[in-house]
Amino acid sequence: MPKEGHYINRSNWLRAGMLGANDGIVSTASLLVGVSAAGLDRTGVLLAGLAGLTAGALSMASGEYVSVSAQADVEAADLERERRALIEDPEYELEELAEGLEARGVDKRLAVKVAVQMTDHDALGAHAREELGMYGLAGNANPLQAAGASALAFAGGAGLPLMGAVLAPDAQRALAVVAVALLALMLLGGLGARLGGAPIVPSILRVVTWGVLAMTVTWAVGRAFGVML
Repeated sequence: MPKEGHYINRSNWLRAGMLGANDGIVSTASLLVGVSAAGLDRTGVLLAGLAGLTAGALSMASGEYVSVSAQADVEAADLERERRALIEDPEYELEELAEGLEARGVDKRLAVKVAVQMTDHDALGAHAREELGMYGLAGNANPLQAAGASALAFAGGAGLPLMGAVLAPDAQRALAVVAVALLALMLLGGLGARLGGAPIVPSILRVVTWGVLAMTVTWAVGRAFGVML
């Protein structure tokens, strides 16, 4: 009988990849639709799209770098506090570990035995998991890796509607951008659901709905400004 498969170990990189690609598609497509509705010529539209891709990718990279760095700093500080506590008051830490196991349904006497064995094997690792919810010690979070992945995901997503704007005739540019963006969002939603083992249709509807909303609002704003100008 096959073992059951789990997808939770993919959640971190899948979240970052989906966020970056979705943001790239939606923000760039919305920008292109908005400036097209405002009446910019072909050169202006493409320049705005390229600027949006570049700025967005760098913004995603810097934001991910800062957030992951902050997370790593917090994890390292918490682990250092646990390390000192294990040295200064090991008996209390052992009791705390046993109480945590007991709270999760382990018999009290057995919880003490398990806590002793876990402490003998890897005291800091046991407290990191049971108290801090950290599976693995500090250093797993890589700010540069996260920044690069987010930037690439954004640029890849943004490149699709921008390519639609490049290839489409002037009269159909906005429609081409919308069509490419919707197709990309459908593929992204389906792929994300597939990789995460989640239902595909709700995932597709979710990303497409928000994408349509963003493009519609931006088109309306661009149209309003274009009329006023």
